[in-house]
Amino acid sequence: MIVKVNIEYAGGGILMKAIIDMHTHTVASGHAYSTIHENVQFAKKHGIKILGMSDHGPDMLGGPQLYFFNNLKVVPDEIDGVRVLKGMEANILDIDGNLDKIDPRALTGLDYLIASLHTVCIEPSTKEDNTKAILNAMEQEKVKIIGHPDDSRYPLDYEAIVKRAKEKNILLEVNNSSLSPDTSREGTRENVKIYLELCKKYGVRIIMGTDSHICYDIGIFTHVEQLIEEINFPKELVINYWEDQIIEFFGI
Repeated sequence: MIVKVNIEYAGGGILMKAIIDMHTHTVASGHAYSTIHENVQFAKKHGIKILGMSDHGPDMLGGPQLYFFNNLKVVPDEIDGVRVLKGMEANILDIDGNLDKIDPRALTGLDYLIASLHTVCIEPSTKEDNTKAILNAMEQEKVKIIGHPDDSRYPLDYEAIVKRAKEKNILLEVNNSSLSPDTSREGTRENVKIYLELCKKYGVRIIMGTDSHICYDIGIFTHVEQLIEEINFPKELVINYWEDQIIEFFGI
């Protein structure tokens, strides 16, 4: 079997290059500041071959209306040589893992969902209840990624989540924004280290996401890659580098 891996050579050494960024937002999210065209241009500039549109679901304050997702069909599958996948960062709304309600026809047209906890959509609760919310969200149709499960305001049973991710073939995100010095999330670095060690132990794949709310950040995973190097996390478990795995996982 031929496995495609994206590498660059720097100073005589090998530098692996991420080619996918699935967690990005456009002006439609209400608190993001770039268009899809601007996002594509910077994705291309930063070496991203596959770009995911993942605007917030309708339950996010200021988020897109339902019809926005119905009409994503007008967005081309490829723009200026960049493959565009259409998704949504869905809000986990309760302990049962329910997500934003959208038209079933719109859901059918989406390539993927990121399921995330946001304080404006679900109040932080106990470790048990927060964990149940994520585990139940993993059962929802089209959920392929759990977004930024790293905020200490939502204590989590990471072992249970990592094991379920392996069982369901769902990617856990390591979010570059969460690891930036100005993040609003709490305790992120230590939490990420905990679940990365568990992913290493159980052989569970992760995905790096920028969570870009402006085009300039797309494809820049500096904080994540520094942490991955620090803890010697295996690159073969980081899907962003492996084109064949990306194509298979997202059904491209």
